Amino acid sequence: MLPRFAFTALGVILMTTSLHAQVTGPTPFGKTADGTPVETYTLKNKNGMTVKLMTLGATITEIIVPDKNGKFANVVLGFDDVAGYQSDKNQYFGCTTGRVCNRIAKGRFTLEGKEYKLAINNEPNHLHGGVKKSLDKVVWKASFFKGEDFVPHNRGVFMAYDSPDGEEGYPGKVRFGVLFSLGEMNDLRIELRGDFASQATPVNLTNHSYFNLAGAGADTVLDHELKLEANEYVPVDKTLIPTGKLDPVKGTIFDFTKSTRIGERIAKLYDTGAKGYDHCYVLTKRAKEPTLAARLRDLKSGRVLTVSTTQPGIQAYTGNFLFGQKGAGNKEYKQRSAVCLETCHFPDAVNQPAFPSIILRPNEAYRQTCVYAFSAE
Repeated sequence: MLPRFAFTALGVILMTTSLHAQVTGPTPFGKTADGTPVETYTLKNKNGMTVKLMTLGATITEIIVPDKNGKFANVVLGFDDVAGYQSDKNQYFGCTTGRVCNRIAKGRFTLEGKEYKLAINNEPNHLHGGVKKSLDKVVWKASFFKGEDFVPHNRGVFMAYDSPDGEEGYPGKVRFGVLFSLGEMNDLRIELRGDFASQATPVNLTNHSYFNLAGAGADTVLDHELKLEANEYVPVDKTLIPTGKLDPVKGTIFDFTKSTRIGERIAKLYDTGAKGYDHCYVLTKRAKEPTLAARLRDLKSGRVLTVSTTQPGIQAYTGNFLFGQKGAGNKEYKQRSAVCLETCHFPDAVNQPAFPSIILRPNEAYRQTCVYAFSAE
């Protein structure tokens, strides 16, 4: 069941105790090109960590955390206004991505004997749910939630969107939900939900935040150290569609089983279709509760990000197609100046019978969790 609460009609609400993060909002953020109002919400804990959320795309717009000297900085890419998020400068910054994140080969799949055709928006494939009504491009309804039944942090922001049958070519209607909550250990918990599917449909959701632990707008992420809890990865062809195999990482340029500088071997991928790392890793452990998937560290600032998840995979993407666009605070987002660590099922799973299934059926509930936890050392 989805959380039981009423959408607030109040302008600003502040909920705070010694045990839980403050939750404030809604704050007007502007309007979309078609005139739909967009709002933001803010989570802040006693340590000063701040997370800002936007109803357009159920998006994380800021994550502000301290370095080893106590200096705070925003560590995710974003924009100062709605127009930036609706422009071609936005490459899925911080959004909830779906109905199906990543790629579907040639924008086609067959389900229960029927072929479905989707938009080709990453030639020759379908990417991240479509063009006009993918989950990152719609405005979600938001409210506060409170109660131990929902998440360990007890309080946070819930965003919901009802996707109709046929939207972006996908079968069946689905109610999607995202719960964001912030703990006192500087851990941001994201719970992804899908309910009330009217017919079988593929669902594979992720958060698409771009991280630079030196601060958003820093020149590069190649100096960060990355460790992935994965002994295998998903090989892809030149269009970034899986070959259907799972290959071991040991002894290859894809080996991050030990903490390794991202830029150490990446140049060997510059002449490929990915232009760097843009590969899904097969996590060694999967459980009903979030399990460690990745550890990212910036040596200079001392900031550390750990990523935990219930999903079977994590897509490591090194911002290879960033092109120097200007973002929040007029900062430049250079190529490979941020990394995405997208917890997910495998790419093109709907066409790959050997991969874990992403089909959500009526009377089933889709539940996946990702936790971004920050520290400094």
